[in-house]
Amino acid sequence: MLNKAIFLDRDGVINEVKTKRVKFVNKPEQFYFLEGVKEAVKILSEAGYKLFVVTNQGGVGLGYLSHEHLQTIHDYMVGELETAGGRIYEVSCCTHKPHAGCSCRKPEPGMIMGLSERYNLDLTASYMIGDREPDIEAGRKAGCKTILIADGSSPLYQADYVFPTLLAASQFLLSQ
Repeated sequence: MLNKAIFLDRDGVINEVKTKRVKFVNKPEQFYFLEGVKEAVKILSEAGYKLFVVTNQGGVGLGYLSHEHLQTIHDYMVGELETAGGRIYEVSCCTHKPHAGCSCRKPEPGMIMGLSERYNLDLTASYMIGDREPDIEAGRKAGCKTILIADGSSPLYQADYVFPTLLAASQFLLSQ
């Protein structure tokens, strides 16, 4: 039997980025969860979705942070979400430099496809949730439904659904 999944972008969906408090996340102390995210992850986990984080982290390839520092950030994120009752099965990262031409960096679907193979996922019953066009494009290329986290719809993004927060998206998914 195939499993249904939710693929979550990290920056701008799970945590703050480019705000007054933080520009980039280079250590766990700079990781601020967006409002309602912990509750949303718990709701989606309890609804039977397998949750994954798929994130471009080109700062590693550019030398701004090490793989080890990135892992401590992700360990912190996953631990906090588990404490709140949610479960992230795996965090998949593209750490190549931007424009490196790899198949894993969104908008390419490599991270999603790799997770699908490892976890026996039904991509047609799964969702990619992101806040930027590369997230939506990667989800479409992988055969997922797509959800844009944004204040309003944009004709450029062509997401299947648009919600202002991950919590609002999770409540919609519960109704499906």
